[in-house]
Amino acid sequence: MDGTLVDSEKLWDVALYEAAEWLGGRITEQQRLTLVGSNMTATAGYLLEVTGRPVTPEGIAATGDWIRDRTAQLFADTLPWRPGAREALEAVRSAGLPTALVTSTERSLTELALRTIGREFFDVVVCGDEVDGLNKPHPEPYLKAARLLGTDPARCLAVEDSHPGTASAVAAGCVVLVVPNDVPVEPGERRVLRSSLAGLDAPAFAEIFAR
Repeated sequence: MDGTLVDSEKLWDVALYEAAEWLGGRITEQQRLTLVGSNMTATAGYLLEVTGRPVTPEGIAATGDWIRDRTAQLFADTLPWRPGAREALEAVRSAGLPTALVTSTERSLTELALRTIGREFFDVVVCGDEVDGLNKPHPEPYLKAARLLGTDPARCLAVEDSHPGTASAVAAGCVVLVVPNDVPVEPGERRVLRSSLAGLDAPAFAEIFAR
């Protein structure tokens, strides 16, 4: 979702830089980029570590709550679409293909983002707090989505922008269309790299899947 369908990574940037200041420190741009595709627990723990605060369950919970509240404020407005993303969703939906949203973002914030994206585009939504801690790059998010869709992951095309997401989808057995956003993603097995989703329709996705 973030960085793939909507350009919400820029809003996460705001929340994470401000969270580091709230913790009494700062993070560099490079440190922020390492968090692309990460879940809330890992993100909160990392911020505590780099700002020199104790990494405790209580600290992780409090930091996560602060980030959630700030991000919810930022997500309250309309989110900017990534190039071609809305048109691609419309084309896939028109073709009648089962579709899942698989995100590391937690359910409460995903529901805010879906005001922009549109719940009607998805048969299934799997969020970062719904996989028993087995977050990307673990394959469980995509395995769970495939189970809920009632299909084999090997028949699924995943669309990702980050290394953790790509690794998760590949490990689950999906073919992956990689459209990098903030960070580069290296070529590899079952990966097709593209600069944007612009111009893609259902036949184009089928061609990518068949490569």
